Amino acid sequence: MSLRGLAGQTAMYGISSIVARMLNYLLTPYLTRVLTDEEYGVVTGMYAVIPFALVALTMGLETGYFRFAGRAGSGEERRALFSSTWGAVIAAAAIFAVAAWYFTPWIAPVMGPGVHPSFTWVVAGVIAVDVAGSIPFCHLRERRRVGRFVMLKIVSVVVNAALCVFFYSALPALAEGGWLAWAWDEAFMPGYVFVANLAASAVTFALLCRSLDGARPGFSWRVLRPVLVYSAPLLAGGIAGTANEFIDRLMIEFLMPADVALSTLGVYGAVVKIGVILPLFVQVYRYALEPYLLSGFKREEFARVNAAAMKYFVIVSAGLFLGITLFADLFALLLGKEFRGGMKILPIVLASNILSGIVFNLSFWYKQANRTAFGIVITVTGLLFTLVLGVLLVPSLGYTGAALARLACEIAMVITSYALNRRYYPVPYDLRRIGEYALAAALLAAAGTLAAAGAGWARYPLNALLCAAFCLYATRREGINVITFVQSITRKRS
Repeated sequence: MSLRGLAGQTAMYGISSIVARMLNYLLTPYLTRVLTDEEYGVVTGMYAVIPFALVALTMGLETGYFRFAGRAGSGEERRALFSSTWGAVIAAAAIFAVAAWYFTPWIAPVMGPGVHPSFTWVVAGVIAVDVAGSIPFCHLRERRRVGRFVMLKIVSVVVNAALCVFFYSALPALAEGGWLAWAWDEAFMPGYVFVANLAASAVTFALLCRSLDGARPGFSWRVLRPVLVYSAPLLAGGIAGTANEFIDRLMIEFLMPADVALSTLGVYGAVVKIGVILPLFVQVYRYALEPYLLSGFKREEFARVNAAAMKYFVIVSAGLFLGITLFADLFALLLGKEFRGGMKILPIVLASNILSGIVFNLSFWYKQANRTAFGIVITVTGLLFTLVLGVLLVPSLGYTGAALARLACEIAMVITSYALNRRYYPVPYDLRRIGEYALAAALLAAAGTLAAAGAGWARYPLNALLCAAFCLYATRREGINVITFVQSITRKRS
């Protein structure tokens, strides 16, 4: 697949996934209006724990599956690889579910204030089902069955959103009328979010299993052993990397005074979600790029493609940063009023998201070189910055301190990964062009923010012109034929 093909496939994931993710993120303005900031803080805190469990239980096998599937010599080898890796994660999910159920009385108090034991049971179910479906979703991506992959994601989001609206808007009235009175409990308010998620995950997993053409989980130590050896450093690095991304929420919950911790966490979680477009782009870019770059390139070709992909990632990310920053006041309207004070940290959050995507791009050189232990060095370096700055800044600055700690973490990981790359596996990243686009976006964002003071509604067409100027600069600088690019996206692909 060429770079144009990669762009087209990324856009296919993106255009389709936007529908699903927009439905999901529309829950943010809804939930910030039906839940208090403290109740939303409970939701944010529980969802900050889920990624740790997902990374630990999938054991790095998702990336390992892509790596070994790309090197498989036959369809039979690929089927054996899928069966064994799927069997391994299902076993891990089952053990986790039983352990979580048994140890809930001890786990729930540790999770923080406002967490009922039943929340732990439901969230453990979400984790177990999502882990069991992780390798089948990788299989769809590896086979480039984009349509089926996105359809299942959309089903999950639609079921989740519909049930959330039902639980908070319809169930109370039905309970008052005597219908479903047993199902409604105001003390369980945050828990209905988790119940909706569990139902959506279960429906999606059932449909996912029907998409695998009769494939079944199994186990072969001969097949699984080299994948585990390759993936083990990714597991350790993944846990540290997940900590870098989500421990800021936990630090707010546990380092701030108990009377303000949950409300502060709720505001921070809502603002982190509000910049929907940039995290969405990073995700769909990852969906397309990971199976592509790990499919068996020779070193020179890999370096060329990785360098080009990095440059175009920065171009698009910088443009999205500019657009979201200039129209931040409109994005703020998506939140309930008590959450909008946190919008001041949005540019910091967006910058961290861009750097996280750059770290992801920089991870491919050590995955390609089978030196995955470098991932541990990089992520642990970032984690140290997160912990030290979090402890220093969060108690006094609240969510601003958490955002700054996360930004410093991402900067440290970019610098560390790039330095290791230059020494062990040089990739010719075009730092001059990358710097140009980042600087242009930052200057235009600053200019638009300064010009907006006292400009009233006139600032919106001005900001639109600034965004258009960046897009024109980037397309002219790179010699991109927009018409040809759009045709490559819209052309039917299997």
